[in-house]
Amino acid sequence: QVQLVESGGGLVQAGGSLRLSCRASGRAFSTYAMAWFRQAPGKDREFVAGISRSGGGTGYADSVKGRFTISRDNAENTVYLQMNSLKPEDTAVYYCAHTYRSTYLRTNGGYDYWGQGTQVTVSS
Repeated sequence: QVQLVESGGGLVQAGGSLRLSCRASGRAFSTYAMAWFRQAPGKDREFVAGISRSGGGTGYADSVKGRFTISRDNAENTVYLQMNSLKPEDTAVYYCAHTYRSTYLRTNGGYDYWGQGTQVTVSS
């Protein structure tokens, strides 16, 4: 069983920055891939960014590429999402997700555990 706890969400003005954190319980954090998804009101949950188990492979949704950076600290069992140049359309609940695979997936399916979510609100 893996538990994921997100933190770092909040209210920020457009153009501002936030850093989300997701800490995982359990062992062998470095052996599985992680990802961030988000869900805005009335919309489906969508892929934001993913990172392979080693951290050597990352991927981003086109809508956040160049603005968001995913990283991980395997010694701290934590994955991060640095969000810069935030826009009102980035407003959503952000979730981290765990898969036993070595690399991330861009779809909801295939993830074994999800965090409870953290709200990010960007004002114009």
